[in-house]
Amino acid sequence: MLLRELEYLVALAKERHFARAAAACHVSQPSLSAAIRKLERDLGVPLVQRGQRFSGLTPEGERALLWAQRILAECDALRQDLSTMRGSLSGTLHIAAIPTALTAASLLTSPFCERHPHARVSLTSLSSREINRQLAEFEIDVAMTYLDDEELGGVRGTPLYEERYLLLTPDDGELADRTVVRWAELAALPLCLLSPEMRNRRILDGIFREFGTTPVPVIETDTVSALYAHVATHRWSSVIAHAWLYMFGVPDGMRVVRMERPAQAPRIGLVVADRSPEPVLARALLDVTRELDLRDELDRLVHQHLT
Repeated sequence: MLLRELEYLVALAKERHFARAAAACHVSQPSLSAAIRKLERDLGVPLVQRGQRFSGLTPEGERALLWAQRILAECDALRQDLSTMRGSLSGTLHIAAIPTALTAASLLTSPFCERHPHARVSLTSLSSREINRQLAEFEIDVAMTYLDDEELGGVRGTPLYEERYLLLTPDDGELADRTVVRWAELAALPLCLLSPEMRNRRILDGIFREFGTTPVPVIETDTVSALYAHVATHRWSSVIAHAWLYMFGVPDGMRVVRMERPAQAPRIGLVVADRSPEPVLARALLDVTRELDLRDELDRLVHQHLT
């Protein structure tokens, strides 16, 4: 059995199409098909439900897929471990972040790359549900997400900061000169918020309910950048997470105002799959993170924009 055959099986399960899996592996479709058949002969069981097109894996194929993902992840971990013995950590650290935490990711990746110049970073934006799946299937090493997310399971978390909320509103807005704004007061404003499928929006909706009100936004979007683009026209206000200031700041003609604190602030942190040993690169990122104080750095940023 060759590692290449296991890689082909993982690619086929991911792409669910022989031609796309072959393209992803940079081989011809006949080569990939022949390797899968050889793997089936070696294991003595059918792995793929065969027909005119790919229709899924057999139960034996699903079990073999789990082993293939684990074996390939362990091979990567072996290479990374040996690279540390040479005194220079190398390989690719695969990180995923929920969109609302992505704005602060460079606060971690930059010092990581400075300490490990031969390592590379692959950073992707994923939903919390997809993060949980990819951690379980060894597709990512570490994720930046809400630690109290209902989708998470079988992970170990390292807190980074508590999310704080600010009103982003035009300079001449009716609440712009306030020191603190109550959530109930936002009902009268034309709002632009993230869409309901976003975890951040569901958290905000819960806070609005906590304070006895319900938002009725004029604009809803699934990206922070689109939210900022609309608010920068000075026609709408929004509730932003304070970490967004690190990337986007405060647009000209706008102002940030503190929101009253909810009973419990959501925590953003790093999570890794609850298995041993941890991926070497993930452990290296956690080591770097423990020497940083993201909470203090982001709080200083808020203070800078409020004064």
